[in-house]
Amino acid sequence: MSGEKPNPDKSSQELQPPTKKANVTVLDNLLKLDVRPEQRRDKAYKKNEFIPRSTLRRMKLRHKVIAGTFALFVAVPTALSGLYMAFVAADQYHSSSAFAVRSIDGKASSDILGIFTQSTGGGSTGTDSYMLLDYIRSESMIEAVSKSVDIDKAFARRGADFFYGMATGLPVEDRVDYWRRMVVADYDHTSSILNLTVKAFDPVTAQAIASSIIRESEKLINDLSLEARNGVLKNSRDEVELAEGRLSAARVALRNFRDVSQEADPVEAAKLASQLVGSLEQQLTQLKTELTAARTRMAADSPRIRVITTQIRSLEQQLVEERQRFGSGSTDSTNSTDVASRILQYESLETEREFAEKAYTAALGSLEKARIDANNQQRYLATFIRPTLSELAQYPTRLLNVVLVFLACLFGWGVVTMAYYNIRDRN
Repeated sequence: MSGEKPNPDKSSQELQPPTKKANVTVLDNLLKLDVRPEQRRDKAYKKNEFIPRSTLRRMKLRHKVIAGTFALFVAVPTALSGLYMAFVAADQYHSSSAFAVRSIDGKASSDILGIFTQSTGGGSTGTDSYMLLDYIRSESMIEAVSKSVDIDKAFARRGADFFYGMATGLPVEDRVDYWRRMVVADYDHTSSILNLTVKAFDPVTAQAIASSIIRESEKLINDLSLEARNGVLKNSRDEVELAEGRLSAARVALRNFRDVSQEADPVEAAKLASQLVGSLEQQLTQLKTELTAARTRMAADSPRIRVITTQIRSLEQQLVEERQRFGSGSTDSTNSTDVASRILQYESLETEREFAEKAYTAALGSLEKARIDANNQQRYLATFIRPTLSELAQYPTRLLNVVLVFLACLFGWGVVTMAYYNIRDRN
């Protein structure tokens, strides 16, 4: 500044207001310092050179590399996938179906939807549904469907479409993987319904494959149901056969006893023998009474007394024989002819026969009950949506696939770029 410096010795001048000349001088100085911020920054950059030119060149090269990698790893794959989806990928048609594994229930359902919502008395069918789901995705299903539909021809490559078509001569594992891509089965835990979607390059072929899958699934469920039914009835049938054999043996033993003893019922024969013994004892008592009375009137050697004496001896001998039949015979129960032994043997045989008959009757009842329970527990496949015939190709989802390719490449490129910057910043 060209203004005069204040004199510190003159205190009176400090208290006086600035003069007109001093104000003009200050304004002139302010006008001389009026420089724009942009110009000041440019001057500072040129003067101090905060960023060297070599650094600027490296930043431009790095940006070019990043742009090149984006074009190479994001833009080019996205463009190629778009061209592939637009001109190479073959159209795919789908056939949908829905079915469920159900069990027969003797109770009537209250509504029409009860067949798909009610819980059955035969147990949960969730295990069978999961079994069927695994069977649809397995190699066994591929072999079963191949008997009615040519799988290799149905899924063969169409033109240059190598990604969605199935190559010939693939190993079993690759065939199963491709099958699971084209045949999708989902299980709904809430409704226990299996949803089937089959994709193919022809709508009729897709419908035929879906129908064949349902037929094979019905066959599997029927075989499992029959096997379970036979398993439930097997034990009951074995019990019936065992009881029947026991009853037959008891009847044969009883018939042999009757053939040997020549008596239909030894108990009835014993009753008759008891009556006979009582009658003989009564006759013997009467004859003894007559003999006593005759001796008082006749001589001891009179014919009447001799006749009565002879009759008494005969009745006593016959009475002894009849009494011996109740237990005075041989101790061998097999060859014994006494009534007591025959009754004991007969009662044992009759008890065995009655017990065998009751056991056989109980086994028959158990078999009938098991048969009813087995019939109520039979599984069947309830198909309420038959395989549909598509009229419009809905697969592959071209736009969605291109978007997914773009997002995947962008994600990978972004991860690599961020990793590079992270390592660069740390170093």
